[in-house]
Amino acid sequence: MLKECVKHGYFRGEACPVCSDEGRFFMDDRELDHMARIVAGILRHFPPRYGLAAEKTGWVQMRDLVQAIRNQHRNYPWLKAHHIVALAMTDPKGRYEIRDDAIRATYGHTVEVELDLPTDNIPENLFYPVTPEEKELVLEVGLRPTDRKKVHLSLTAQDAYNAGKVRCETPTILSVDTQKAVAGGHVIQRAGKTVFLVDEVPPEMLSLYEGSLPVAGTDQEAE
Repeated sequence: MLKECVKHGYFRGEACPVCSDEGRFFMDDRELDHMARIVAGILRHFPPRYGLAAEKTGWVQMRDLVQAIRNQHRNYPWLKAHHIVALAMTDPKGRYEIRDDAIRATYGHTVEVELDLPTDNIPENLFYPVTPEEKELVLEVGLRPTDRKKVHLSLTAQDAYNAGKVRCETPTILSVDTQKAVAGGHVIQRAGKTVFLVDEVPPEMLSLYEGSLPVAGTDQEAE
């Protein structure tokens, strides 16, 4: 459920988490899930399919996005910019950025973009999940993008484990020495709340995560 509290802004759920006000209704769970998939698909993968042309840094005008969705999905004649803003601002993983009257996805792209994201405050270690079968090869050759334009690293081993559970039951977690990576000229960008982007990670900057094995997370949704 997507709603708005007059005092505390947009929220997901039945009541405002701050004051328990019922709030103003925006979308039910089915509509929210469907709209989230549409918006992510457009901004990350196929803007031309909706007649849109994203800027080279990934930005799409909000009014154009809303109109494109309404044109192709006739069951959303009520859709307005504030619905998309609410969806983006309450996204649990921080997938979106809003600036003035435009919106973009901050990671997950399969289309060419030049993301000008922050590169400060990078943790000393980030993490990446692989299948047990991939482990030795990745440690030998390093990490490079596969189905996305960037390598997506996770803030914590638990985040990486949850992301890896989408692909296999027991992912192996690799640790990335970000200080060594940055010193070697590799730019690491802060994208979502738990996601960082880099073009590649050479093998000498990778190691097996030696901490306790993370427990299975409840959120196994792909990034």
